[in-house]
Amino acid sequence: MPILPPLPALVAGHGRAVILGTDGVVAPLKLGTVARQLGQDAALVVHGPVTLKRLGNPSIHLLDLLELFAFVCPAQTLAPTPAGLARALEMDVPQSLDSAALALSEMAEALLTRLAAGKDTPANRDAPGLAARMGEFGWGWAPYVLAALGQPHARPDGMAMRLGKRLPKWEEVAPRPPPSSFPVTSAQARARLATLLGPGAEQRPAQADFASAATEAFAPRLIEGSPHVVIAEAGTGTGKTLGYLAPASLWAEQNKGAVWVSTYTRHLQRQIEQEASRLPGALKVVLRKGRENYLCLLNFEDASGVERYATPLGLIARWAMASADGDLFGGDLPGWFAELFGGGLLAQIADRRGECIHAACPHFSTCVIERVVRDARQADLVIANHALVMAQAVWGGLDDDYVPTRYVFDEGHHIFDAADSAFSVELSGAAMAELRRWLLGAEGTRSRARGLARRLEDLAATDDTTKKHVEAALKAARALPAPMFSTRLDPELEPDNNPAEALLRALREQLRARAKENELNGAVGFEGDLHPLNPDILPAAQTLSRALAELRAPLEALREHMLDRLETDPELEESVRQRLEGIARGLKRRGMDPLAAWMRILDGLGNEPAPGQRPARIEFLRLDREAGTDRDIALLSHMLDPTEAFIQSIAIPAHGLLITSATLRDGSDNETAWENAKARTGAVHLATPAIRAAFESPFDYADRTRIVLISDVNTQDIGQLAGAYQALFQAAGGGGLGLFTAISRLKAVQARIAPKLEEAGIPLYAQHVDAMDNATLVDIFRAEEHSCLLGTDAMRDGVDIPGNALRLVVFERTPWPRPDILHRTRRTHLSHGAPKDYDDAIVRLRLRQAFGRLIRRADDRGVFVLLDKQVPSRLFSAFPEHAPIIRSGLAEAITGIRRFLTQQE
Repeated sequence: MPILPPLPALVAGHGRAVILGTDGVVAPLKLGTVARQLGQDAALVVHGPVTLKRLGNPSIHLLDLLELFAFVCPAQTLAPTPAGLARALEMDVPQSLDSAALALSEMAEALLTRLAAGKDTPANRDAPGLAARMGEFGWGWAPYVLAALGQPHARPDGMAMRLGKRLPKWEEVAPRPPPSSFPVTSAQARARLATLLGPGAEQRPAQADFASAATEAFAPRLIEGSPHVVIAEAGTGTGKTLGYLAPASLWAEQNKGAVWVSTYTRHLQRQIEQEASRLPGALKVVLRKGRENYLCLLNFEDASGVERYATPLGLIARWAMASADGDLFGGDLPGWFAELFGGGLLAQIADRRGECIHAACPHFSTCVIERVVRDARQADLVIANHALVMAQAVWGGLDDDYVPTRYVFDEGHHIFDAADSAFSVELSGAAMAELRRWLLGAEGTRSRARGLARRLEDLAATDDTTKKHVEAALKAARALPAPMFSTRLDPELEPDNNPAEALLRALREQLRARAKENELNGAVGFEGDLHPLNPDILPAAQTLSRALAELRAPLEALREHMLDRLETDPELEESVRQRLEGIARGLKRRGMDPLAAWMRILDGLGNEPAPGQRPARIEFLRLDREAGTDRDIALLSHMLDPTEAFIQSIAIPAHGLLITSATLRDGSDNETAWENAKARTGAVHLATPAIRAAFESPFDYADRTRIVLISDVNTQDIGQLAGAYQALFQAAGGGGLGLFTAISRLKAVQARIAPKLEEAGIPLYAQHVDAMDNATLVDIFRAEEHSCLLGTDAMRDGVDIPGNALRLVVFERTPWPRPDILHRTRRTHLSHGAPKDYDDAIVRLRLRQAFGRLIRRADDRGVFVLLDKQVPSRLFSAFPEHAPIIRSGLAEAITGIRRFLTQQE
């Protein structure tokens, strides 16, 4: 059994840290003394970046057990704390900092023992050479890992890094024929649902009714351009995932076609994938994301030559051989990996938008992205996300120009926001500079970006037409902002002949001239109206538009040349054909389409709208700042109602859509509520009315919940606000989710209450404070039942934490919408009544989403607290009808919460 030598261990909390010395004694640790107490020793820790941050970022040597876990257990994850690691290793969970420090060495030995037990398995065939290579470049765990593998003197071997040689090859298969159109009956859907649930499952009548209603989305289309659209609100606990998977899987099975299920959050994608594991084994289910989420073997190969990346890329090599799909973001690579080594590395080794060279890549036949694309083409159920589905609508199809005919949009209340993002246009220095980088490459920087000439050099070498068009495009691309353009935004600098930078300077000058004093002196960016234009903007825009047209022309000619070769040369090898198709697709999506959109904006600047006129698009300016320094200026163009584009580009070409969520309706009466649901989802723009269905939550909110409105806390006083959070979290004994509308207030509260809560045995984690991403924070919060979590919007939506781990939700104030230019224009022109009705609907949706985090199953019990004594009663309809609403002072609320959660009430 591999034994570690005596090693010190560090565990840091908020305001307190401990060190286990090599003598086995645990002692308190004071900030500023860590380096002196450790000397040259390397200390065992769990999550080095978090530990260092809590210790004041001392310069010390660490042995992070998460790195060892990633090597020993690739493509597995855990909550990255000592308690989370103990659970993963089935050990006693430490209950204090002292016990955690004592346990770290035992955890390390358990991991090394597990590695030793599997040293002769195929998965560890290349492990000794890889560990030796990582050790050669400074990985502290290498000698212990090599000893556990029984090869302490193994020589470094780069074979394990050659993923293109080690991963299995994919094979081409014939395209699927178009699906048939047989309907799914209500009885069939109910029967399939019963099969999926199994004989001993809890009976949910609303779930079966939901499955029955969903079948209407799978009926044969009767009229061209008139899809069957079902909008269904299914309250929390209805079981809507299996409710729609039942008819969707039946339709896919009997029609030999694919149903695309789309979500807003990555978390729900994975959750649906887990639920889909109950489907019949013959059905193929594939989770699909945009290409930029997946490992690119060519970029990995390029990065593997960088010495400082030896450790993280060695761990990536281990992960890639065990990964289900090569998804770097939200897949089976732990979310804390990027926290340990920096998210920039993952972005470097992922597919960069539009840079793939397809069949010209030496790793094409083992490419994980191409494998996922081909798997999705043959799938019966594709679990995608709104961003990808909207993007394919913008592009007119996926990688093979495939457009689905049947969709399920879960988290349907986010369709408006997803469409707003997909169908908006940003003309900014960063966006234009990124296109320049895509065309010209690194331009002398340390980046390894390949320009267009390098990506097509083999084709240009034997084809003068390709060479001519590439050269013309590269010459014209110099009209786009050059590297470090942000240092040249000041108009007082000597102007150059770059038309893009000239427009950026003119836009910046107008925005700053019309800004408020506090905006100009602030550390963050701000927005401003575009119209009326300063006199020098229109000439600069016209000059840039002409320059962009000169760039678009050779790109279009190059694309036409690629398509012409495909059409006129039937003897092209399949790999060459795929290459040409990929080039043509990339030129359009990455170059021609954005150029055309920017030119439309620039050419339309002279059409100044009249005051109060209803616009088709909302155009405004945004200044991006960093630490009080101007970094970029953006001209933004959004559709007034982006769901129009969603209906035109996705719904109308389809045959059927189901749009569902727990929060679709809002209104004082049933008809108003449905009108608002139709407006939010775009169903109002359908030629044929959508089918409507609603299913109430089965939970007993009257018995299982309380809604408390605190009337005596001044939330403008950070001291009072922090004191309220601390008292409420302690009353609940942890399990509290604190939601904030401003990051600055979250940070201020966290700094005041974290040490005090930790003394009370309640660990506090916080978004924007801890060196962890949102998914990691939620994983820890879910696993540690007595912890608390502070967060903003991302924690309000899509977080599923059933059970006692979440028993209290505290909202610091009524979540009114941010009064920006987009909201100002939409509340004026999209509200069906008074503008305040538009605001109220947004607030009620946010409150419903926040409240919905609390009760996820029938035996959950929880309290929702709103620290706003001025919340108007017209917002109370956001909450379930029978949930008790109590107005009280803080002291009374604390007593009531403690009694309710301990079931003394």
